[in-house]
Amino acid sequence: MEQENEQYRLVAKTFHGLEDVLADELVNIGAQNVEKQNRAVLFDGDKAMMYRANYHLRTAITVLKPIAEFVANNEDDLYKEIGRINWEHYMDVEETLSVNAVTFSKIFVHSKFVSLKIKDAIVDQFRRRQGKRPDVDTVTPDLKIHIHITENQCKLLLDSSGDPLFKRGYRVKTTKAPINEVLAAGMIKLSDWKQDCDFYDPMCGSGTILIEAAMIAYHIAPGTFRTKFGFESWKDFDADLFGEISEESYGETDFNYKIYGSDISPVAIKIAEENIEKAFLAKKISVVPQNFFDMKPFTNLGFMITNPPYGERLQPEDLKLFYQKIGDKLKNDFIGFTAWIIGSNAEVMKFLGLKPEKKIKLFNGPLECTYRKYSMYEGSLKSPDLT
Repeated sequence: MEQENEQYRLVAKTFHGLEDVLADELVNIGAQNVEKQNRAVLFDGDKAMMYRANYHLRTAITVLKPIAEFVANNEDDLYKEIGRINWEHYMDVEETLSVNAVTFSKIFVHSKFVSLKIKDAIVDQFRRRQGKRPDVDTVTPDLKIHIHITENQCKLLLDSSGDPLFKRGYRVKTTKAPINEVLAAGMIKLSDWKQDCDFYDPMCGSGTILIEAAMIAYHIAPGTFRTKFGFESWKDFDADLFGEISEESYGETDFNYKIYGSDISPVAIKIAEENIEKAFLAKKISVVPQNFFDMKPFTNLGFMITNPPYGERLQPEDLKLFYQKIGDKLKNDFIGFTAWIIGSNAEVMKFLGLKPEKKIKLFNGPLECTYRKYSMYEGSLKSPDLT
C-alpha cells in the first residue's frame, strides 16, 4: 500500500476556458508542478493535496488519481494488464464499481467495449479469489475507475471526487437551463472581481452566480455542503486528515459590500431563496422579484455578472430588442459598473450597442458562448459591437 505522503501526478478536469483559473487555484492551495492542458490541469500532490483539491477548488469538475500505466495492443492485453492489479487494495467484493473510458485509438475504437472489458477483468479476479464478484453501479458506485487510451498507451485512474464537484450540495431546486456551479465560479474568477464593491446579477434565475460570488467573497470552501467525496469510500481514507483539511481557509473574510439579485420571475426568486437558505447565505444575499428594466442600482460603483436568456423561447426580433434594451439600461442607469455578460448568440449580442473590452470563449453545457466585459462610464462605449 502507498505511503502517507507518497506523491502522484494528479489530474483536475475543468471546462474549456477555465484552465488558467484552475491552475491559479491549484498554486494557491500549494500544488506543485502545475501544468495546464486542454480542459484539465496536472499537478503533483500527496493524499492531503488530493483531499484539499476536492474540498477547495471552485473550478475543478473532478480530481483523478493515477494508479497504473501500461501498453495494450489488443483486448487481451487490456484484460491481462487490468488483471495484474490487485483490486483488493482498492475495494471489497461487497462494494460497487463503475468504469468510464475515453479512447483516442485505432485499436480501441469503442469506449463502451473498453469499459466492459475492464469491468470483466476486475470482477473475474474477485470471482477467482473469493468465489463472488462485486456489482456494477453506474449511478453511485463506491469506486469510480477511469481509463484514458491514446493509441496503445493506457492510463488507469481513480475518481477521487465521486459525484462531479459542481454538485456543491446547496441547490435544492433549479430553474430551466441553470448555469453550472463550476462555470459560474469560473466566470467570477475570470471577471477579476476584487470583492471591493457591490455584486449584482439582474437575471439571477435560481441564484447560482450569486451563491458562488458569496462563497468567494466570504471564503466559504466549495466542498462545505457536500455530503460525500469519492475518496471517502476508499480503503485508505483518512478521516482525521480530511477533517483537518476541511478546517483550512484561504484568504481573510473582510467583505463589507452587498450581493444582490433580481429576476422577472417570482418562481425563480422563490427557488433562489431556497438555494440561498440551503447555503446558509440568507443574511448575505438579497434577491427580489423585479424586472431588470425597472431596477435602479443601489450604488454608484458596482460589479454585474449575468446570464441572460439565449433566445430559446424568444423570437429573433424580440431577442434583438431585448438585448438592445439591456444595453440602453446599462448606459443610462449603471454608469460606474463593470458588467460581464455571457451569451451564445454573438449576432444578437451586438444589439447591446456596447463595445466589449474583453471576450472569452466558454461553453455553457454544449453551447459555445462568449463572455464579454463592458465598463460603463459617462459618455463612452456608445458605439455598437460590430465584431
